Amino acid sequence: MITKTFRVPMLTHLAAFLIAVLAGVMGAGLPPAPALAQSTDQGVIDYDAWARLATRVETALENDFTTDETLNQLREQLVEMRTEFTATQAVVADRLTLLREQIASLPPAPEEGESEPDDIAERRAELQATLAEREAPIRAAGEGLAQAEALIRLIDRELRERQANALMSLGPTPLNPATWMAGLDAMVVSWENMRAEVLRAWNDPAKREELRSDLPVTIVCLLLALLLILRGRHWMERLTMRLLHQSSILRGRVVVAFFVSLSQLVVPFLGLVLLAVAIRLTHLTGTTLDALSVVLIQAGMAFFIARWLSLHIFPIVEDPRLSLNLSAADRRKARGLSLIFGALAGIEMLYGTVLVEETLNSAALASLTYPLVLLCALTMIRFSRVLSRHQPRQVVQDGVAVAASPFFDRMLTLGCRTLLLFGLISPVLGAVGYIAAAAMLTYPPVNSLGVVGTVIVLHRLIIAIYVTIIGDDERAVQGLVPALAGLMLSLAALVPLALIWGARETDMLELWTRFSEGVSFGGARISPASVMWFVVVFCIGYLTTRTFQGALGTSILPKTSLEKGAQKALISGVGYLGITVAALIAFSVAGINLSGLAIVAGALSVGVGFGLQTIVSNFVSGIILLIERPVSEGDWIEVGGNQGIVDRISVRSTVIETFDKSKIIVPNADLISGSVTNYTKSSLTGRLVLNIGVAYGTDTRKVEAILREIVENEPIVVLDPEPGVDFVGFGADALEFRIRAIIRDVGMKLPLATEVNHKIAERFAAEGIEIPYAQRDIWLRNPEALRPASAPPPRPDAPKPAETPEPRDSTLGTRTPEAWADQTVETEPDGSPDPEQT
Repeated sequence: MITKTFRVPMLTHLAAFLIAVLAGVMGAGLPPAPALAQSTDQGVIDYDAWARLATRVETALENDFTTDETLNQLREQLVEMRTEFTATQAVVADRLTLLREQIASLPPAPEEGESEPDDIAERRAELQATLAEREAPIRAAGEGLAQAEALIRLIDRELRERQANALMSLGPTPLNPATWMAGLDAMVVSWENMRAEVLRAWNDPAKREELRSDLPVTIVCLLLALLLILRGRHWMERLTMRLLHQSSILRGRVVVAFFVSLSQLVVPFLGLVLLAVAIRLTHLTGTTLDALSVVLIQAGMAFFIARWLSLHIFPIVEDPRLSLNLSAADRRKARGLSLIFGALAGIEMLYGTVLVEETLNSAALASLTYPLVLLCALTMIRFSRVLSRHQPRQVVQDGVAVAASPFFDRMLTLGCRTLLLFGLISPVLGAVGYIAAAAMLTYPPVNSLGVVGTVIVLHRLIIAIYVTIIGDDERAVQGLVPALAGLMLSLAALVPLALIWGARETDMLELWTRFSEGVSFGGARISPASVMWFVVVFCIGYLTTRTFQGALGTSILPKTSLEKGAQKALISGVGYLGITVAALIAFSVAGINLSGLAIVAGALSVGVGFGLQTIVSNFVSGIILLIERPVSEGDWIEVGGNQGIVDRISVRSTVIETFDKSKIIVPNADLISGSVTNYTKSSLTGRLVLNIGVAYGTDTRKVEAILREIVENEPIVVLDPEPGVDFVGFGADALEFRIRAIIRDVGMKLPLATEVNHKIAERFAAEGIEIPYAQRDIWLRNPEALRPASAPPPRPDAPKPAETPEPRDSTLGTRTPEAWADQTVETEPDGSPDPEQT
C-alpha cells in the first residue's frame, strides 16, 4: 500500500533503530549472552539448518511474488547466523593463537636429516594435530559468514529495487472522476466498519454493563482531556513568556524557560492519553478503534510538536540572537504554516489506521492521497516564500559590515529553493498518476523540516546553557563548544533524515554493524568501543596528571630549595611522563595491540623523519633545555644579535621578550647549537664601562680623581674589586678616559650609566673642565686657481650678453667666485687638493 509505505511512521522506526544502536553500544564492551557464549564456546553450529536456511533464501529471491515482510524475516535470520559465525571465528581464533604460541615455545624444528628428543617430537606432533583439528571449524565459519553476507546483500538489493519500482509505478490519475468514487467507497466502508464494531459492542450486555459502571470515570477523563488539550497549552505558553521577560532572573532564564516550555508538549500529551483512556473505557471499541486510540496520540503530538517548534524558531517577540531574521508578520505566517504541516502529518497518520486495507486499491489511494499531497505542496510553496524574505544579520568587523552567519544564509536560500521546487513538481507528478513519487516529494520534506527545527532548538539550548556557565553572551556564541555541539547535532540528524528519505532500518543497522566492527590497521582492530575506552581512560589519566602537576607547583616544590627554573622543568617532565603513561594505559585498556602498529609506525617514521627532522631537533633541544637548564625563564640573554628576557620555554621554541616589549620566538635548536650569552645565569653581577673625553690642556690627575670619586659613591658599584679609571690615550680631539666598575645588578646598568653621566657633567662644569667636540682645520693651498679669468671689455656695438646664473649651493646659498676663493680646501699629505673637497 502506497499510503502506508510512504507515511513514514518516524516514532516507531526511529525508536527501534535507536534501541538497537544503544544495545550495540552497551554490548560492545560486555561479554556475550550466556546462551550464545555456550554455543560458540563449543564451536557447535548446526550447518544442516544453515544449509536449509540458505536454500530457502535463494528460493525466495527467485520468486517474484515473495512479500517484503517475508524477505525481512529471512534477513533477520541471516543476521543471527552471521553473528554466530563471527562469534565462532573469534573464539576459535583465540584458541588457535594459544596453540601457535605453544608450538613456537618449543625448540626449533630440526633440519632435514637431524633428529630431536622423542618427548619434544611427540608434543610437537600433538599440538600440530590439535591445530589442524581446530582450524576446520574456523574455515567452515568463514565460509558460512561469507555466504550469509552475500545473501544479506542480495536481499537488500532486492528490497531497494522494489522500493524504486514502487516510486516510479504509474497508477490512475486522481483527476479522473472515476477514482473519486473508489475513494468515497473506501471511506464509506471504513466508516461502516467502525460503526459495526460499536454496534457489536453495544449489543453485548456485558459491554453495556461495563460502560455504565465506568461512565463516571470516562466522563472525568474526557473532561480533563479536553481541558488539557484545549487550554493547557495556552497556560504553559504564558508561563514561558513570563519567564523569558522576568528581569529578576538574569542568568539562566532562557534555560529555565526552555524546560518550562516542554510542558507545552507534556500537558497536551497527558490530555491525549486521557482521551485514549476515555475511548477505551467506553468498552465500545473494536480492533480499528483500539488502534485509532493509539494513533490518535501520535497524530495529536505531531500537531503540538509543530506548534512548539514554531514558537522557538519563529518567536512571537523578536530575538536578535536568532540567525533567522524575519519580520513579525512573516513570523506569524510561518507559525500558521507550521500548524498546517502538523495537522497534515496527523491526518496522514490517521489514514492508514482508519481506512480498511481491503478497500484501498490503486484508484482509492490516488483519490485519497492526492488532496493531502496538493495541500502539502501549496503549504511548502507558501512556506518557502516566507523564508525567502529572511534578511541576513550584519555585524561590524574592522569598520565594515559583514554577514553574521553566511553559511546559514546560504543553506537557507538552498532550502527555500528546494522546497519551492518540490512544491511545484509533486502536484504535477500526482496529477499524472505517479502518486508514490508525489508523496515522496511532499511528506519527507515536511518531516525533514521537523528534524532541522529540532536541531536548531537543541543547538540554541546548548548555547543558552554555555552562556549560563561562562556568563558572556558574545564569547559564548562565538565559542568552540557551541560550534562543536552544532556539528555533533548535525551528524546525529543524518540518521532520522536517512530514515525519512527512504532508508530502511535494516540498512542503518547494517551500517552500524560495520561501524561497530571497526577497521583493521596495522594488525590492530580499532572499533568505536575501543576508541571510547581509549578516550575515557586517557582523559582520566590526563586530568590526574594535571592535578598532580598543580599540587607539585603550588604545594610541594615551593617548599623545597630548588630554584624556579628547576621547579618548572620538573613539573614539565612530570607532565610529559604522565601523558605518555596515560596513553599507554589507554591503549592497553582499549585492547589496541601496539605491536601491530609498531611496524606501520616504523615504516612511516622513515619518511616522516626527513620532513620533520627540524621539528624533532627542536623538540629534543627543548628537552635538553629543561634538563640541563643553560637558559631559564627570567634570564637576560643575547642570541643571534637579539637581547631580551626569556619569557617562556616550550618543547619546540623559546619566547624572548625584548626591551622594547616585542616577542621573539627562537627555535630551541639555535639555543643548543648556537652561541648564547646569558647575562644572569650564575649571578646578577655585571660590569659598567664608560668612555669620557676632556679637552687638551686639562689636568689628567684631577680628571682621574673626579671620575673615581663619582663612581665609587654609587651604592650599586662593588668596591672589591675597586672600580678602575684608565687614561686610555690621546685621541684626535680629546684626552680619552675609561671607567670600569663591577655592579651588583646588571639590570641596573643603563640607569647607573645615566646617573653617572649626569654627575660627570655637573662636576666638570663646576671644575671648569671642558668636554671637547670634534674640530677640523681646512687650508686652501692655491686659492687663485679657483678665481675665473678676467673677460675682455665688451664692444660698444655688441649686444649685451645674457646674464649667466650665479652658482648656487643647495645648503649654503648663492656664492660668488670671491666667496669661493675665501674658502679653504683640505689637502692631501703631498699638498694636492682633496678630490672630494674640490
